[in-house]
Amino acid sequence: MSTAPLAAGDVASNKTSAPYQIVDIGANLTSGKFGRELDQVVERALESGVFKIIVTGSSIENSKDALRLSRLYPGQLYSTAGVHPHDAKEWTDSCEQSIVELAQNPECVAIGECGLDFNRDFSPRDVQIEVFEKQVAIACRLKKPLFVHEREASEALLSVLLKYQTQLPPTVIHCFTGTKAEAKRYIDLGFYIGLTGFLWKDKAPDGVRAILEERLIPLDRLLVETDSPYMFPNVKASKVPKTIKEALTEKSLNFLNRYCSFQRNEPCALPTIVEMIAAYMKTVPQVVAMSTTQNALKVFGLM
Repeated sequence: MSTAPLAAGDVASNKTSAPYQIVDIGANLTSGKFGRELDQVVERALESGVFKIIVTGSSIENSKDALRLSRLYPGQLYSTAGVHPHDAKEWTDSCEQSIVELAQNPECVAIGECGLDFNRDFSPRDVQIEVFEKQVAIACRLKKPLFVHEREASEALLSVLLKYQTQLPPTVIHCFTGTKAEAKRYIDLGFYIGLTGFLWKDKAPDGVRAILEERLIPLDRLLVETDSPYMFPNVKASKVPKTIKEALTEKSLNFLNRYCSFQRNEPCALPTIVEMIAAYMKTVPQVVAMSTTQNALKVFGLM
């Protein structure tokens, strides 16, 4: 069962009773975990208030699949094109042209997911850096937003980005899991910070929770995402403070508990993430929803 897509930028056209209108800037909907249920997944997202979703491309073939999905749900799904650092070792001479060709399509709104991952090191670090820099150059040349993955590689990542500082398009640090110092550096450089359900398990003294409590990320630099089918927000866990649990609404928890799990997170979990962020920031979720939606529409040109 498919949902009629929204016109681009037409937030008010959503006739559901969802309390928020939000944009999921990163969902891996090409994953086999969604399979034939994608129509229902997209419909649930819309019912929950997630009226636009950017489908992440992480390899050339995956980016092509993301573009195909965006065409099935025009005005509701968009795509990115890039090679993830895990797959950097698979880069060939033809990859650059493939990314450029994919990025010419209006449905493709960013270059990435690209970056550096020195946590898992699935590709050699020197290869990751080389492939990342090639994609940064593409984004600068095409003036497309940059969708960046970074794990335990902040200094190396910045050493690449600073080479292009005067040319960089809007840059998003996707699924941020770093420290206060790293967040501040990214913010000072004008980057945007994407937050996911990782928030539920972070207890580092200078991690994401502390960053939100101290309001180190300005609302005009904040974006939200599920990283589906990953990053399930396990709000029942003892790690989540009682005050945060009490701030979650019945409607958002209904979508989370009925349809999402560690095995398969979905975009309909995003309202819960917004409510968690708002609770840590000691503001109302409507403010976080409105700010992050405006940011996403602006950064990715979704209006």
